[in-house]
Amino acid sequence: MRERRSLASTFAGYFVLIFFALVFLYPFVLQIGNAFKTEPDAARDPLSPIPHPFSTSGYERVFGSTDFPLWLGNSLLVTVVVTVGRVLLDSMAGYALARLRFRGRRALFGAIIAVLAVPGVVLFIPKFLVLNQLGLYNSYTALILPVIADAAGVFIMKQFFESIPVSVEEAARIDGAGVFRTYWSVVLPMARPALLTLTIISFQGTWNEFPHTLVAVQNPELFTLPRGLADLVSGSLGKGTQYPLKLGAAVLATIPVAVIFVIFQRYFVRGANEGVEKG
Repeated sequence: MRERRSLASTFAGYFVLIFFALVFLYPFVLQIGNAFKTEPDAARDPLSPIPHPFSTSGYERVFGSTDFPLWLGNSLLVTVVVTVGRVLLDSMAGYALARLRFRGRRALFGAIIAVLAVPGVVLFIPKFLVLNQLGLYNSYTALILPVIADAAGVFIMKQFFESIPVSVEEAARIDGAGVFRTYWSVVLPMARPALLTLTIISFQGTWNEFPHTLVAVQNPELFTLPRGLADLVSGSLGKGTQYPLKLGAAVLATIPVAVIFVIFQRYFVRGANEGVEKG
């Protein structure tokens, strides 16, 4: 009797998981299906995932009628620079807060926690005013500099560094290593799971960043993919739904993040589990 109940509960659990997985995945299936439809077919039956007839005109228009290659290049540049900057700066700040003893350390960490609680929309106007006053508005610097370090990354790295035994660093200092050498050559390689987690989060967050671009740039030549796609959705190319064009561009914009996550998925999950266990 207990075995039957256990088997029934297992099947019920899998059924619920599969149901919600399908609910979650169906919009992506619709996105891909409509991207391969013709304009009349997509407008007539947008909820059908099967294109009839099958057409690649949407993707052809993405590269022929839009600035998609320019947006892609801008996104790659900004994302790579910001991701590298966050991994380096967040790890250095996290190590300093975890290991170095200096006046105001707790207050500084408290300020970082406070930043995490502030909604990003509150900072839109201050960001614009600062960028404008410094003469950085409408530049790659405006896209990169304000987001090259983030409080969440500092918090993640600090918590992970605190889980590493202090004896490892003491042994390195006995051998003559300074603070930076200890951080770079001894501690940082041990923080690989946290670094990979931070890399994935930073890449995904920067690649999909849209609100910051609204207050940082206005020149179409500096648009990243989210800003360019928003321009398409707002109807910059004229009348009509243009579902194949818009959804085709959205599919192409999703691919890099999906590939990065699939490649590093096991490291991401492992890093998250280790962070929970050590926290």
